[in-house]
Amino acid sequence: MAEVHGTAGEWARVKGMVSGLWPLFLGVFAAGFSAAVSLVSVGWAAALLVVSLVYMAWSLNKGLRHVERFFKGARGEEKVSGILENLPGSYHVFNDFVAGRVHVDHVVAGPAGVFAVETKYWRGRVTVEDDHVLIDGQLPSRSPLAQVKKEASLVKAALAGSGWNGTVTPVLAFASDTFEAAIAEIQGVVIINSNHLRESFGTERVVIAPDELDRLVRLMENNS
Repeated sequence: MAEVHGTAGEWARVKGMVSGLWPLFLGVFAAGFSAAVSLVSVGWAAALLVVSLVYMAWSLNKGLRHVERFFKGARGEEKVSGILENLPGSYHVFNDFVAGRVHVDHVVAGPAGVFAVETKYWRGRVTVEDDHVLIDGQLPSRSPLAQVKKEASLVKAALAGSGWNGTVTPVLAFASDTFEAAIAEIQGVVIINSNHLRESFGTERVVIAPDELDRLVRLMENNS
């Protein structure tokens, strides 16, 4: 079993709650303010109270949908982390690895190298056309290839700043296992369904010697 560092999906849940529900808190503040003012002057304060209550209901409904999207992503990260945990004992899995100001879903360090893993939990059919990742034949609003390549470069920079200069391979993992090709490599990014992760990482290939791997893991633990 690989050694796991950190809790998968933790940052996604925190970020989802904060970004999804802060408008509700604004509505609560406005409602409280207007309620207090209405004790003195009923007119515009009463109207503001009604608007605030309507806004609260709207923001709560929208916020909960937003939170659920992040929580679904967190469940995907938990699934992928559980699969990576079953890698050989020479591997280390860092969940929510902080590189710069970015939280990378998983960073895997082992004899076969270092990998920055971005997890997606897309329900639609995932395909690749003309070096683009599509979901149900459509371009997503944000390119996952650009995202994971940026994350890999940030991990590389963070490790270089700690004294380790090596290659970090970007990996785009689909927890929903909906990538039609199952495994592919495009623009230097490994795209893979989660059910193929263990066999792909658990190779006999040795890129990082044991002593160097131990040093790298200590550096990553200090960075966590």
